[in-house]
Amino acid sequence: MPGGVREHVPTDTTLPPLDPFDGVPDKRYEVKAADLLKPGTGGIMRWRRQATNAPIVQVEDAYITGTLDLRAADLNYLFRFERCRFEHPPDVREATLLGLVFRKCWLPGLKARNLRSRNDLRLIRSIVEVGPEEREIEETTVQRGDDRERGVPNAAVNLTDAVIDGSVVLTRTTISHRHGKAIQGDRLVITGALLAYRMVANGEVRLPGMRTGGNVNFSGATFDNPDGFALNGNGLHIGGSLLCEVDNYGPASERKRFSANGIVYLPSATVDSDIVLREAKLTVDQNGPVVVDAWKSNDPYLDPRPALVADRLKVDGNLELSDGLQAFGTLRMVNARIGGSLRLAGAEIKMVRGRQTPFYDRALHLDGSTIGGDIEATSLRVPAGQLRLADVTVGGNFLAWNSMFLHPGRDAFSARRTKISGNLQLTDATVQGTLRLQGVEVGGSLNLCGTKITDPGRRTSSSFSLDVRTARVGRDVVLTEDKDRPFLAEGGVNLDGAQIARRLELRGARLGSFAPHGIALDASDVAADEFLLTPAEPPDGRVILRRAHCGTLGDNEHFWASAEGIELDDFRYDALKVGIALDDDRSLDHRIVLLRTAMRGYRPGPYDQLAATLRAAGNEEHASTVGLRKQQFRYEALAKGFKIFGPGVRLWSWLQRSMVGYGYRPVRALGWLLMLLVVGSLWFGLGTDDCVKHPGLYAVSDGERCLVNQQDTGLQWNPVIYTADLLVPIVDFGNKSRWYMHGADNWVAAGITASGWILATTVAAGVSRMLRREP
Repeated sequence: MPGGVREHVPTDTTLPPLDPFDGVPDKRYEVKAADLLKPGTGGIMRWRRQATNAPIVQVEDAYITGTLDLRAADLNYLFRFERCRFEHPPDVREATLLGLVFRKCWLPGLKARNLRSRNDLRLIRSIVEVGPEEREIEETTVQRGDDRERGVPNAAVNLTDAVIDGSVVLTRTTISHRHGKAIQGDRLVITGALLAYRMVANGEVRLPGMRTGGNVNFSGATFDNPDGFALNGNGLHIGGSLLCEVDNYGPASERKRFSANGIVYLPSATVDSDIVLREAKLTVDQNGPVVVDAWKSNDPYLDPRPALVADRLKVDGNLELSDGLQAFGTLRMVNARIGGSLRLAGAEIKMVRGRQTPFYDRALHLDGSTIGGDIEATSLRVPAGQLRLADVTVGGNFLAWNSMFLHPGRDAFSARRTKISGNLQLTDATVQGTLRLQGVEVGGSLNLCGTKITDPGRRTSSSFSLDVRTARVGRDVVLTEDKDRPFLAEGGVNLDGAQIARRLELRGARLGSFAPHGIALDASDVAADEFLLTPAEPPDGRVILRRAHCGTLGDNEHFWASAEGIELDDFRYDALKVGIALDDDRSLDHRIVLLRTAMRGYRPGPYDQLAATLRAAGNEEHASTVGLRKQQFRYEALAKGFKIFGPGVRLWSWLQRSMVGYGYRPVRALGWLLMLLVVGSLWFGLGTDDCVKHPGLYAVSDGERCLVNQQDTGLQWNPVIYTADLLVPIVDFGNKSRWYMHGADNWVAAGITASGWILATTVAAGVSRMLRREP
């Protein structure tokens, strides 16, 4: 702008400066708008600064009556009004001006549709107020009324389709129009920035389709339109940042936060840098009427009373809704694209709890959005309402330690199918309701240490506090205590089908359950390198490990003492974190007791798994002990099933256990063979046979035993060899079929032969197991 601004000398120098806000001024300040612009009478030239040829028209301390009509004018002047009051709204529609400035002025409106300004448009420390008796500004019409032109807005400041080749400055200006819009700026084009520090707007600030080359700064501003949109920025494009935060200008006691009473509406908006709403206050009446008729729907995914609507928003930088932000209404950003991080740290979002379905009580709604950086929600407070993040993609981490999400009896946090490249850290948080992470994909760890999840939603299918079904976690799932704060899942944890690359850890956890399901931990089909199942107390419910698999199993007594037992069908682990020494029989017995107590009945698979693990560790002896105990428990279960024949089953079990250890103690069979050899030798050696009294019928050897074939007179009777021949089932020493036996001797011989077959095959099987090498 050429030249500087020089003080204007009033017409009457005796008058004090005008206070344009103190009602209608004295007649002495009156300047007729027609006289101001009338050609040939000094008009514009009269009010120009005369010292130079600078094209500035400066008017000070004037009450301008009539209409300042510059409509369609093409004037190479910058109009500057200071401490002026206007009787009627200035009219600069379709005008082309060098610039337009109002400083400390009072206006009943500003008509500036299609204005072309080659420099700034400024309204600084001014008041634009449409009186209550003037429901509409002349020339504008509103949405109702069949006899009026439709589509022409009713606004206190109308900048529709204006083009400003500079900046628009609205600092500390108050714009009020309770029956219409405060500002109408549809398709407004601003080459520079829109600066509205501490602006007050009573009525809708409507800027759909606006384009700016620089920042839009509403820091410290107050927007009040409780029945509709406080700020309507549908489809706007900001070349810099959108700043709606605290204005720290001046002393600390005078700092002022941005506040909006009504919906901040930014669907399809594009911001080339950041959106900052630090310490902002967003409020929507949750008990009032639904503000948009189109939202009167039974669609459960709508949010009829949102504080912020930013569907399809595109932000190249960060989106900061943090550091003391207070929102009373849904923060809705569905299918948004955020190039940087989404910060919610230190924010508070409140909702009115829905009473009937659909509940419409989501506090944060991010379905389908993509965040290039982190979601930082540390110390986020949600006293009521759900956080819904279904199908969200996060390029960084989700950080939400020390947060509070309270939505008892329903889903407090729902992030189905969300993909997080880094870690999901929800540590030391307090959650009332269900934490639903079904199908999430986490590139790093899922860390919930020290988090307490109580009062979950209860459905006919489940009542879990934490639902992580079919999740994919690149590192660890950490559900542990943090110092003196335990991980608590009052309704249990569901990990069914989760795939964990490294470790599942429940150190110091407290797991409960609710009827009728009664499941404290469902880890069916879970796969991980390591399970560390060491809760602080026995899980209060059933634990399910069906078809789960881990490389290393770490556990404690509390885990195996689950209140409703453990389902271990096809649960596989390759090694124990704390192994059992070869000479530590007590630890093995203790583990078998824990295993049997946990199963509440006989299942062969868990014993086979334990035996296989011990055998893989080179502990063959203890593996055999586990197999022996498994058979013992098997027969006990059979005895309970066969009530009538139960005593017989128990006797047969006792015989197998005592004689051969169900085949796992072949040394016992060898001992029984030796004992039978001694008993048989004594029986046959000390006894005699009546056949010696009939020498004509039988050949007698040594006068003790008779030969079956009289021609075998060369045989010598030896009771030890004869007994050994009976015991050994395959080798024939030439004795057992050649000596005559009858009566008790015959029955004893038959018994020894049968026992020999059983015991000899048991010994052979045991020797073969000792010689065999498992792959």
